[in-house]
Amino acid sequence: MAVNATSKTSDKPSPFRVLGVDPAAAGPTGYGVVESDGRTSRLLHYGALVVSPKRRKESCGAALQDVHELLSRLIREYAPHAMAVEAVFAALNVRTALRLAEVRGVVLLVAAQHSLALHSYSPREVKASVAGYGHADKRQVQEMVRALLTMDEIPEPCDAADALAVALCHLQAERTRTRFHLPELKKQARRTTMPTASALDAVSSIPGSYATRSGAPRIVPTR
Repeated sequence: MAVNATSKTSDKPSPFRVLGVDPAAAGPTGYGVVESDGRTSRLLHYGALVVSPKRRKESCGAALQDVHELLSRLIREYAPHAMAVEAVFAALNVRTALRLAEVRGVVLLVAAQHSLALHSYSPREVKASVAGYGHADKRQVQEMVRALLTMDEIPEPCDAADALAVALCHLQAERTRTRFHLPELKKQARRTTMPTASALDAVSSIPGSYATRSGAPRIVPTR
């Protein structure tokens, strides 16, 4: 089951909406939809997808199909302006890394199919943006997500909270870019001339600016 948030309609026109995704190799894939009017952020929907062992045994791609269907449905329903995904640069073993890469590949595919910009942030960048500390633990991230989105309770499971944190991280980056009239991150990556030191300092202040370069339980059971 997933959670839909109900709140008063914002008076600000054209809020910026982000779909955050926390991909997982074997556990739940977290997701969350958040929008911002430039000053405050509002929760729209969040949850986590758990693919049952029985479903996984049906075919080697069953779990990937479920992730694809879920994200496609969320995009159709909430029409986000961008997607943000957590990037994992280290894994316990090669098998885990390969499985995680497969899920991330599905996220990339869905974004491309719906012509959505996809932004990637490392776990440290997400924690620093949301909790103010790059080594914050999961409980601290959950507490800060609850506070930033003025939720009545801590978002569960932690995979869903991580997805919301990724979305909030991108909203913060987008606010910084808009406030200082900085070019989009993709355009920065295509520069052919060496940027000045002042430009690098400005860009480095954006969480994830270099990542693009190089209640009941919120569980969605599958058939």
